[in-house]
Amino acid sequence: MALRLSPHVTVMANAAQKAAKRLLRDFAEVEQLQVSIKGPSDFVSQADIRAETTLKEELNKARPGYAFLMEESGASGSDNWAWRWVVDPLDGTTNFLHGIPHWAISIGLERRLPDGTSELAAGLIYSPTNDEMFWAEKGVGAFLNERRMRVSARRDMTEAVFATGVPFRAVSAARRNAFSRTMLGLMPQVAGIRRFGAAALDLAWVAAGRYDGYWELGIQTWDMAAGLLMVREAGGYATGTGDEDPRDSGNVVACNPHLHAKLREAVVHGMTPPG
Repeated sequence: MALRLSPHVTVMANAAQKAAKRLLRDFAEVEQLQVSIKGPSDFVSQADIRAETTLKEELNKARPGYAFLMEESGASGSDNWAWRWVVDPLDGTTNFLHGIPHWAISIGLERRLPDGTSELAAGLIYSPTNDEMFWAEKGVGAFLNERRMRVSARRDMTEAVFATGVPFRAVSAARRNAFSRTMLGLMPQVAGIRRFGAAALDLAWVAAGRYDGYWELGIQTWDMAAGLLMVREAGGYATGTGDEDPRDSGNVVACNPHLHAKLREAVVHGMTPPG
């Protein structure tokens, strides 16, 4: 990259690129495994773990005092951390499992504030299959490789394309019903709704203006940490369904400023059972 990256973003980019090399080799193999009787499920879980190990080693080597919150291994490091990495080594695992080239590495960085809360200081989402690196730093902006990103400027719901995550069989009936009500309310209003299967990339694509907005209920912190900051630094809103921090509730509504209120209203309405 020609841009001069900060030390933190440089560390994140180097770690992501190193993990991506092995993931790309694994992805080439899983495309062959998917047609076998054995199936690639165990292979993919091992690819996920190997990527997380690489990321942890690289990030820890560069910043040995920082804590971690990681999808596979959970929280580690001091409970009184000042800085914490929030890592999803393979977002879009089901896509990876099926040979679909839409998955990413997501790394967020949290900074502890004097009042004990934390803020998102930096985030990076790397899509290895097309070498797209989305990154943001608080107060600096959001970028795709070397180009500054901005959320879309659409104001009309009839022109908007939103993204979401379709609940799968393991989620609660209440969440599935909330999703169905939201979809039924939104579909007549918008140009389209997409489900590509990688929450981190959904948020990065909102920041890049590819989607006008994104919503999902009950997702994990490591899926969203980097993307929340990215949307905000690209000029958008990334909130919960109320006043809460999405990292606390797991509910995310990310959108350009013109349509955010309408999208959140539709999601909240969908969350409200009839009667």
